[in-house]
Amino acid sequence: MNKVNNNVYSVLLAGGTGTRLWPVSRKLYPKQLVSFIGKLSLVQVTIKRLCPMFSPEKIRIVCGQEHFYEITRHTEEIGIKASDKIICEPCGRNTGPAILMAVLSILKKDPDAVLCIFPADHVIIDVNLFYQKIQSAVSLAEEGYIVTFGIKPKYPETGYGYIEGSDSVAHGAFHIKRFVEKPDIQTAIKYIEAGNFFWNSGMFAFKASIIAHEFELHQPDLYNELNTILSHTDLPSTEDYQRLPDISIDYAVMEKTEKGVVLPSDFGWSDIGSWKSLYDFTPKDKDNNVLKGDIIANKTQNCLIMGEDRLIAVNHIKDTVIIETPDAIFVSDINMTQDVKSIFTTLKNAGRKECLQHKKLYLEWGNVTSLEQKNDYKVDRLEIYPDSSLNINANASATHIIVTKGTVNIIKEGNQHALKTGQSQILVKGDSVKLKNCGQQPVYVVQVQM
Repeated sequence: MNKVNNNVYSVLLAGGTGTRLWPVSRKLYPKQLVSFIGKLSLVQVTIKRLCPMFSPEKIRIVCGQEHFYEITRHTEEIGIKASDKIICEPCGRNTGPAILMAVLSILKKDPDAVLCIFPADHVIIDVNLFYQKIQSAVSLAEEGYIVTFGIKPKYPETGYGYIEGSDSVAHGAFHIKRFVEKPDIQTAIKYIEAGNFFWNSGMFAFKASIIAHEFELHQPDLYNELNTILSHTDLPSTEDYQRLPDISIDYAVMEKTEKGVVLPSDFGWSDIGSWKSLYDFTPKDKDNNVLKGDIIANKTQNCLIMGEDRLIAVNHIKDTVIIETPDAIFVSDINMTQDVKSIFTTLKNAGRKECLQHKKLYLEWGNVTSLEQKNDYKVDRLEIYPDSSLNINANASATHIIVTKGTVNIIKEGNQHALKTGQSQILVKGDSVKLKNCGQQPVYVVQVQM
C-alpha cells in the first residue's frame, strides 16, 4: 500500500455534538472525544486509521473552539503534534462553512492541494478496501471531479440520507443524479431494490481550487464573506462567524454542482450515529449483548448496557439499551434509540446542564469533577495536567485545597511553596493563587468551598 501524493490532505470534521448518543455525548464533550470501543477515542481511531495513507503533516482537524484543548490532547496522546493542524470554529455553522474554512486555509499555502474530508467519528471494518477507495477518490479528484463516498446499503436504513447515481465514470464511480433526504421505510426499501442508491457517508475528495470555485459559483455570499474574514485572521470572531449561513456541504454545493460523482464503497462503514448503530457494529457475547462496565446481566439478551461509575444489575430483559453516566441514565427500546434526540431537546429547552456538560469538565489545564454541591458547600476534584497551571480566585468564605496525589506548587504574590500528597491549605475570601504542576504526572487536588 502506497501513501497518497504529498499534496493530498486529510481533513477531519470534529465539530458535531452527537445528540443521538446522549447522555455520553454532550455539547462540551461530544462523541468524537469518547472511547466507545477500546481505549482510544473516535477521533484518535480515525487519525490512526488515516496515518498509513496520509503524511501526519497533512492532517487537519476542524473543531469547535470549546473543544480545541481536548482535541489537541487526544491528537498528541497518539504521537501526532497538533501544532498548525487544528482549525477552530468559534461556533457551529454546519459542514458548509467548516469545509470552506479548511479549503481556504490550506489554499493559502498549497494552491495544488487535494483534500479528503472525513467525519472524525466514523468507524471502518475493511481498512485495506478503505485505502483502495481513497486512492480511487484521489485519482477522480485530480481529474476535476468532486467525489463523495457512497456506502452500499445493506438494509433499508431510515436514519441516513441517500445519493442516487446515474451514468458511470472512471474508477467505478457514477455521476450524481440527486441527493435524497432520510426516507421512510417503504421508500428506503425501494432504494435498496433499485440498486443505484447509496448511503451518504459525509466523506469527500476534491481539489481545493475546484471546490473553492464551486462555493464561489453557488454560494457567493458565503464564499466572499469567509474569504474576507480569513484574509485578516486565521481565527474568525464569533460575531463574524455567526453571520455565515448555517448550511451543509450537500445543500451548499453538492446538490448544485455538475462535477459531483459518487464512488460506491463497501468497506464496512458506520457513523456511530445512534446507540443502535453502536450496538450493531460492536462484537456481542453469547447472549447477543454488548456489555461495558460493571454489569451483571441475568437472563438478558440483545441488549447494549454501558456503565461508568456504578454497578448495573439487569434481570430478564431483552432488546434494551441502558446507558449510565454519573449524572444521568438513559433506558430505551434498542430499536427506538434515535428518539433520544427529542429528550436532548427537552433538556436543552429546560436549560438543564445535563445536555451541555458532564460532571467532569475538561479545560486547558486539566479537568474538574463536581463531587457534591449543597447550599452551604461545594466539593470538586481537580486533575492538573503535567506542566500546567490554573488560577484560583477564592470567592467563598473559605476554600480548602487538599492534595490527594502528587505535588503542586502554590504561588501567591510572587511567593511559592509546595504541597505534597496529604497536605492542605486554606484560602480566605479574596485570596488569589496559582496552582502549578511542575512534574511529569498529573496532580490530583480536592477543593472544598464553604
